[in-house]
Parts: sequence; C-alpha cells; structure tokens
Amino acid sequence: MNKTSLRNVLAVSMTMVLGGCMVGPDYHRPEVSAPPQYKELPGWTAATPSDDAPKGDWWKAFNDPLIDELEPQVAVSNQTVAKSYANYQAAMADVQVARSALFPTIGLGGSASKQRSAAGNAGSGVEHLSPVSTSGSLEGNVSWAPDLWGKVRRTVEENKATAQASQATLANATLSEQTALATAAIDLRVTDANIDLLQKTVDAYKEYLRVVDNQGKAGTVAPSDVITARTQLESAQSKLIALGVSREQYVHAIAVLVGKNPEELDIPHNATLPTLPQVPTGVPSTLLQRRPDIAVAERQMASANAAIGVAIAAYYPSISLSGAEGFSQSPLAGLLHVANHVWSLGADVSETIFDAGARHGQVAAARANYEAAVANYRGTVLTAFQNVEDDLSGVRILAQQAQVLDAAVKDATRGAEIAFNEYNAGTVDYTTAAVAQTTQLSTEQDALNVQQQRLLDAVSLIGDLGGGWSAEELGHGAVAVGPGKGSP
Repeated sequence: MNKTSLRNVLAVSMTMVLGGCMVGPDYHRPEVSAPPQYKELPGWTAATPSDDAPKGDWWKAFNDPLIDELEPQVAVSNQTVAKSYANYQAAMADVQVARSALFPTIGLGGSASKQRSAAGNAGSGVEHLSPVSTSGSLEGNVSWAPDLWGKVRRTVEENKATAQASQATLANATLSEQTALATAAIDLRVTDANIDLLQKTVDAYKEYLRVVDNQGKAGTVAPSDVITARTQLESAQSKLIALGVSREQYVHAIAVLVGKNPEELDIPHNATLPTLPQVPTGVPSTLLQRRPDIAVAERQMASANAAIGVAIAAYYPSISLSGAEGFSQSPLAGLLHVANHVWSLGADVSETIFDAGARHGQVAAARANYEAAVANYRGTVLTAFQNVEDDLSGVRILAQQAQVLDAAVKDATRGAEIAFNEYNAGTVDYTTAAVAQTTQLSTEQDALNVQQQRLLDAVSLIGDLGGGWSAEELGHGAVAVGPGKGSP
C-alpha cells in the first residue's frame, strides 16, 4: 500500500470516527413511577426549594458538640470510605485506559550491532579475520485502530458510567458511615442519660431502704419489707453497672468509625441529648437526585447499556493502520544520511465469518444484563420510597407517643410519692410503694427510649433523603473525601 492509499484510508477512517458512528442503543434513563407526595405527609406537598434540604454538614442540625467534632473525621479516616475511594480511583484509571484506545500508539526503537567474520583461501588453509563491521537502525513507528463502529467510544462510555457509579458508591459509603457515627453518638448520649436516671433511682432507693430498715429495727414493719427494699436497690444497682458495658461498646464503635483504635478515644460522660431537628422532605421525585444509592443503580444501568454497543461492535470488521519510518545503515557511520532513509506503511482488515453464535450470545447476555440493571434501579427507587415513608411514620407516631409518655412520667412520679407517703402513714404495705417506684423508673426509661428513637429516626430520615448529596455532583470532581480528587 503506498502513501496515497494509506492517506485515503486514514481520511475515510477519521471522517467516520469524527462523524460519531456508534453501534448499539443510546442511553435513556427509564421512567419510574414517583408519587406526587409522601403518604405520611398530609395534604398536597409542593416542591420545596433545594436550599431547604440538608446540605454538607447535615449533622450540625443536632447541635451536639461530639457529633460536630467527629463527623468530619469519617470522610478522612474511616477505612470503609478509604476502600470506596480507592475503588473510585481504580475506576477512573479504567476510563483513562479506555480513552487511550482512541489515539494512535507511537513508538521509537533503535538497534546497533558489531560483527566480524573469517575469510581466506579454503585450498591453502590460510585464513584471516575481516575488519569489524558496525550496523544500526533508528526507527519510529505508529499504529492505530480507528474506532469506525464506536466500540472504543462505547467502552469509554461504559467505563465512565462505572466510574460515576463508583463515585456515587463512595458518597453512599461516606453517608452510611456518617449516619452510623451519629447513631452511635446518640446511643452513647442516651446511655449516659440512662446512667444518670438509674443513679438518681439508686440514690432514692437507698433512702427508701434506710427508712424501711429503721422501721424494721423498731419492729413497726414486717422483715419482708426490708428484704423487698434491699432487693429493689440491688436490682437498680445491677442495671446501673450493666450500662457501663454498653457505654464502652459505643465509645469503641465511635473510635473505629473515625479510624482510631478503641483505646485512643475517651469520651467524657454527657447526658445532654442532641436537638431533634426538623427535616424538610420535599417531594418523592427529588429523591431520585438526592440518594447516592439510586445514582449507583442508575449509572450501573448506563454502563450496562453501553456494554450492549460494545458487544454489537464485534459483528463489524476491524481495521488497523501502521507505519514506520527511520534510517538503517551498515556500517553505522552516516546513519542519518538521507540515502539511508527507510519507511513502510500497512493496513490490516479482519472480520469474523463464523463463530457458532458467540457474538449473538454476547449481545444477548449484554441485553439481559441491562434489563437486570433496570430492574435493580427500579427496585432501589422503590426501596428508597419505602425507607422515607418508614422514617416519616416513625417521626409522626413517636411524636404522639412522646406526648403520652410525658404525661405518664408525671403521673408515675406523683404516684410513687403518694404510695411512699401512704406507706409511711401505715395505710399500705411496702410492696405497693415498691411497685409504684418500679413503675416510675420503667416509665421514665420508656420516655427516654422514645426520645432516643425519635433522634435515630431523624438521622435515618436525613440519610434516606441523601444527606444533602445531589446526583449533579457526579463527574464534576465534587469528591470531598480521601487524599485526592478527580472526575471521570
């Protein structure tokens, strides 16, 4: 093939490549059914401005200094996040590798050798060595397989979508670990509050036991009353001690979430509960852009769609062009002289004629994988709606329960006071007073547990709404975690 022919082939190839010829279906995100409002929100809920949604440091809405201090460390030191970041970087590198196939490969090579041979008259048996000869060559080469059918571009599209899915996976892992930290911190605060409640109860029971014991020594009450009061105190003391185990476990969990060894973190006792925030929800359709796990499923779907084009491209012939130009000379002196100039051009065309249905099977598999990705995407969306509805119902119902329990705590506290006064007056036995005191403690713990669950549901709701993340961040280098940044 001469230079003119090669140039013609190259021109036609570039025209087809630049013209955007790509086999396989172009990607369009499938529609999913999104209700106009959440079931748990009464009346019509219009779209709220995105500025109302939690953004960035969403945990600050809880006004807890421990959470504010530790949450930023999750994105930097948490090992689950670090793993997801490394996977994202690997996916980015795959995009770079795929893109490189769109461009020619250029190489440079050279060689040099020395040789000497024996020469002489075979009949006379006299031989002598010829002079040493030096030869060498210097050559540049270019090879390129034009992407006539879009296989390389579909591969780039596939890898880019995979990289974006990895980026969303990173965001999802970060959000998941951040919500886990907030949950552990809330559990720790509630445990400290429960410790204070039990310590107050133990102190009260000690006073009750002192009164009953004095009356027992005076013979005015039955010995069983003293035993009942002592058992009641010991039971409360046992529960107080047991809370120490839970507290240490929460501290250890928090340490691991921020990338520390358990013994490196010491959190002082603090029974002040975080503030219960008001979380705006928007409308269900906004969830499709706000949850990173939905973005993961959507980008996996786009990647699977591009893989169909890659598989279809196998039906078409492949063309590769090559060229070499350089100098070759023996002896080496004057290697770069124009008289020693050499060049070559070539083109290869290959096409599979028969493969016993292999390409058909590959295309069918790619289409089936895409359908599976579509089902996964729609299932992820449905699960997301379910998560938010669960959170909203929990927020609503627990608010009602909290009101009832507040009244119950007041009544139980008053009932315990009356029962003990009646015991001192001799109108009831100590069992009646003990039951009233146990009821008071149980009711106070129930109220504390409901407060805890309301806070946890608020964390869950923020997480299920995406924590302020947006799918618009994909592909724009908006990765605020790990040692570096990048975008596919």
